[in-house]
Parts: sequence; C-alpha cells; structure tokens
Amino acid sequence: MANVYLYNGNFLNLLELINYLLSNNTRPFNIKPINYNADMFENIINLKLENKQDIIKLYLQLYDKYILKIIYYVFISNENNKELIIYYYLLNYPKYKNNLNYMRNLKCVSETLRISQKVSRENHKMKGFVRFVELKNKVLYAKIKPDNDILYLLSIHFKNRLKNEYWMIEDVERKIISIYDKQNFYIIKTSDLIINAHNKSVDEDEFASLWQLFYQTIGIKERKNLSCRQNFMPKKYWPYLLEVRDEL
Repeated sequence: MANVYLYNGNFLNLLELINYLLSNNTRPFNIKPINYNADMFENIINLKLENKQDIIKLYLQLYDKYILKIIYYVFISNENNKELIIYYYLLNYPKYKNNLNYMRNLKCVSETLRISQKVSRENHKMKGFVRFVELKNKVLYAKIKPDNDILYLLSIHFKNRLKNEYWMIEDVERKIISIYDKQNFYIIKTSDLIINAHNKSVDEDEFASLWQLFYQTIGIKERKNLSCRQNFMPKKYWPYLLEVRDEL
C-alpha cells in the first residue's frame, strides 16, 4: 500500500510533518491536505503532531529565510503534489545547505524554483492589477482571481501601500477575503461576511470614468500592439480590470 500522509492545510503544520518524516527517514508516497480523497490503493496516515510553538520555531530556525520564502511560495501555488516537491527539496537541504538552489540538475530543486518564480511573478503582476471601488462607507473594495493563493502576499503589500485606508480584497476563486482596519488585516471566508459591492460611493462612477479616459488618452494609436499588451496583461485578469473589461 502507498502511504499518504495528511496535514491540516497549514504551512507550519506541513513543515512540522515533513521534518518529522525526515527525522524518521520515512519516504511518503504523497503528502496531502486533510480533506484529500484517497483511492483504494492508498493507505492514509494522519499523524497527531504536537503543533507546539516552540517546536515549530525550532523547525523554522533549521532553514535559511530565503529557503523558507521559496518553499512558502511553492506551498501557496496551485501545483499538484506541491507538498511532495517541498519534501524532496528539504530532503536535500542537509547535504547542500544554502547552496541547494545551485543544484538545478536535481528535479526537486528545478521544480521548486520554477514554481516559486511563477508565484512570485503573479504576485508582482497582481500588485498592479488590483482595482478598488469606493463603497458608500468609504471602504475600498476589490475583486481578484489569481491562479495561486497570493491574497496574503497582496495584503502585506497593500497594508503598506494603503495604510491609511479601510480596504477589502476578495479572492473570488477561493472564496476568501482580506479585511484591513488601518492597523492589521484579517483573512476570512466570504461566507462569514455580507458585502454589497454595488453600494458604491457617490463619486465612484466619476472616478471610474476619469480612469478610463486617462487610460484611453495616454495610449498612442500608431503604436498599439494588442499581443504585447496581452503578454503584460493576460486576458484572464481582464474581468476585474476597469479599463479593459468591456473589451471582453
């Protein structure tokens, strides 16, 4: 039987599980979140790990901060078997330490870096693709639909970028929303919140018209290149981009 180990879906819990497996020289067939539906040839193992803060902090100290950032980006990706990729990446860490990323001949390293870079690129793009609408209560509200689970990373960015505003960013694909209260942000399920996004402020339509006019005005007709624009601004993001969504 193929042993599939479960974790609770949390990054730190995954890290604790992987370190447990490594310390016990255990090679899993796969690692999956706790809601995973196994087939008849898989043996599900759900370890009751302690999840103590001091133990987790010890695990975090085992790795360089850059290494942790890389595997966290893999963790929030939409890749299949990402947990197993992280496992084999960390399996090689004791041997190569901080030189691990130079070992691109190892499939686990090349895959880890590829996925991490893909998430990083999308996070960078989405910082410029978020379009806020001002509601009547002066809260800024935006919808996004990224490929990867980057809402936490975006929230860190906009906490610094719009620190004096109340704002909400909703990930419509994952049904979660980040809420900022001018001090901290909190990510919750959208089912726990009632939002009337159509209850816009009095000036919002005018702001929207001005932005569309600005977008159209700065464009140079003779240098219009639709394929180039689509490379920098993929169509999958257009439904939530005020200036181009009508072109869909």
